[in-house]
Amino acid sequence: MQKKSILPFSFLCAVPLIMVLGNSMLIPILPQMKEALNISQLEVGLVITLFSVPAGLTIPFAGLLSDRLSRKWIIAGALIIYAAGGLIAGLSAVFLKKSAYLMIMAGRVLQGIGAAGTAPISMALASDIFTSSERSKVLGMLESANGLGKVASPILGSLLGLIAWWAVFFLFPILCVPIALGILFIVKEPQEKKKPQPFKQYFTKLKIIFREKGVSLLAAFLAGTVVLFVLFGVLFYLSDYLESRYKIEGVLKGLILAIPVMAMAITSYLTGLVTQKKSNFHKPLVVAGTAILAVSMAIVPFFFQHTYVLMVALILAGIGTGMVLPCLNTMITSSCNTEERGMITALYNGVRFFGVAAGPPLFGILMEKSVLWTFLIPALLAATAGAVNFFFCHQDVLTGS
Repeated sequence: MQKKSILPFSFLCAVPLIMVLGNSMLIPILPQMKEALNISQLEVGLVITLFSVPAGLTIPFAGLLSDRLSRKWIIAGALIIYAAGGLIAGLSAVFLKKSAYLMIMAGRVLQGIGAAGTAPISMALASDIFTSSERSKVLGMLESANGLGKVASPILGSLLGLIAWWAVFFLFPILCVPIALGILFIVKEPQEKKKPQPFKQYFTKLKIIFREKGVSLLAAFLAGTVVLFVLFGVLFYLSDYLESRYKIEGVLKGLILAIPVMAMAITSYLTGLVTQKKSNFHKPLVVAGTAILAVSMAIVPFFFQHTYVLMVALILAGIGTGMVLPCLNTMITSSCNTEERGMITALYNGVRFFGVAAGPPLFGILMEKSVLWTFLIPALLAATAGAVNFFFCHQDVLTGS
């Protein structure tokens, strides 16, 4: 990567980092929010879900627009919407107090709509700018930035929670506005957009992509959904576990929550470096990563009372996730031309958001049943995703290599 590319790429990396704050930063303050608003465990889980589901539903529309208009304008506009949602949620919490829940949820829905045009489109834009072997490294760094956001966000959330649980919402406008300006004025798209192709031709090309590569794409989509479902469910479980069992709160809890995510971020970066040199390693690393994730989840029910063993298992889960995501990013963004990349990448990120959305509420329901099923079901899902990718995801079909 040339030195002149570093500043624009830094702004591109800031986009997934900011996007991930939308969920991860709230996890440490959810118990405080539950107590302050007097809401149920399910309603607490919906704080995550009502961000992720609107994002997942809106992402295809954002992808369509990014294929027909400037990607960086879509990203910048989305960041402003994202900031506005945080402002609405924060002001509602301050002024409406115990009756603020519905307005906070409205702000979260708006944030989700904004999030649809952030990380997914930045991934497509990075793939437009960087080609060939450099793409694997760059997408690994983007996923690592996403992971670093997950590392920093529990700590940030815990620190802001010392002021007030609602303080986290005000951080979004403070961060989003300068990043939006950087995307607009510093990041350069590789070339002027061609005249958008007619809708009929555009959708015909998408149909051809799915006819020729649909099985491999769907297998990759499944893996991305499952690993993020498990990751966010595990973080939700760990947040509750640390507070209920050990009375660990605040910054210390944030630091502990950051450990498995740091493992994921470091592994994502290293995976990008490896696949830059070994381009045929993408599928094997996806299968290996899901296997590690499955084994780590299967271990937890038998050792969850041994905190150190639990943490080792969760670190392994982070490593497995870090092996999977960068490889999926490269295969999926390489499966199509620039003209359709926004939509394909958006669809992939849409199903990822649904995985994130499902994690906390489903883990919350399972936690009320038993520890065994809380982790056995994710283990089975991870193993299934690995098996599906082993048999049905063909890297040469997706990347043309």
